[in-house]
Amino acid sequence: MGKVLHGFGLFACIAVLLALCLLLLLHDGQYCCGRVQKKQVNESQSVGGSCNLFEGSWVYDDTYPLYDTFSSCPFVEKEFDCRKNGRPDSKYLKLRWKPDTCALPRFNGMDMLRRLKGKKILFVGDSLSLNQWQSLTCMLHSAVPKTNYTLTRKGDLSTFSLPEFEVSVMMSRNAFLVDLVKTRTGGSMVLKLDSIENGNAWKGYDMLIFNTWHWWLHKGSKQPWDYIVSGGKILQDMDRLAAFREGLTTWSKWVDSNVDAKTTKVFFQGISPSHYNGKEWNNTDSATCSGQTQPISGSTYPGGSPPATTVVNQVLAKMSSPATLLDITLLSQLRKDGHPSVYGFGGKTGNDCSHWCLSGVPDTWNELLYATLVTTDQRS
Repeated sequence: MGKVLHGFGLFACIAVLLALCLLLLLHDGQYCCGRVQKKQVNESQSVGGSCNLFEGSWVYDDTYPLYDTFSSCPFVEKEFDCRKNGRPDSKYLKLRWKPDTCALPRFNGMDMLRRLKGKKILFVGDSLSLNQWQSLTCMLHSAVPKTNYTLTRKGDLSTFSLPEFEVSVMMSRNAFLVDLVKTRTGGSMVLKLDSIENGNAWKGYDMLIFNTWHWWLHKGSKQPWDYIVSGGKILQDMDRLAAFREGLTTWSKWVDSNVDAKTTKVFFQGISPSHYNGKEWNNTDSATCSGQTQPISGSTYPGGSPPATTVVNQVLAKMSSPATLLDITLLSQLRKDGHPSVYGFGGKTGNDCSHWCLSGVPDTWNELLYATLVTTDQRS
């Protein structure tokens, strides 16, 4: 009889342990019967709370890149396709952005298409906007490579569409956002810092992603304007950062007056850095992005933030209609290895340290865009 009771007691003990194990498993799935299970990170843990997705560092990840330009992005612009242009190294393709305090959700093309279904997205800006637009079209196409797509270009407007998903992603080339016009007499080009009539073409979209900065610095033969109109005065030149602030303020007022935040999401791409001065990353003055194959380690860029980032933050902070900043500056500064250099459009005679290889850094900009959309949808 004692043996029976002893056996029953042992059975009861095991049953209790199993019940406790089941309770723990149901609670968080972390521990079970002495075996540690990997706790899954859901989207809310990845992008929710007070996490700053834009502070972090680059880590090696063999599962990257997110797409192969050879096999899944046949329409990539030649100037961005560094591999096709002969770039021999590949580590720049295998880097993933890792925020310091949370996990950045991996881009899910099918989920992105679901979120964008029936919507029209417009990028407005210079060739850095083109870089991001091209990246997003490659990322979406690689998610559904057998789906029919259309790619058209009319004037300064490029349109990529996936009819099956009712998604259109467009790109409007506009280097300054404010108006650049030709005078009727003399044919001079005038940059009007207080005018934004071209904004009429930006209405009716579900998502607007703006960018401007690089062209504000061009001088000499690369400067596309002859005069600037500022505060009602016609000038031959002025402080470029002050001009940028005035032009960006005009854009912000246009957004406040013309965009309904309930129907249209507005993003500003942030300042994309260039790497022409090695002194900024503690190299020689003559060093550029040419020959760079490694990112800058850690989470700090020795050269600090460009002054334009301060202007962007200050202008966006005063807007009454919310515009979300994709703060890409620091993470891109750390990627001196990510530019086309001699593997861009100019080939061996050029050295492009402004744009970015694809696959590459702009894919991370779009991962951050995706994470921001996930966060916004969860909060609403």
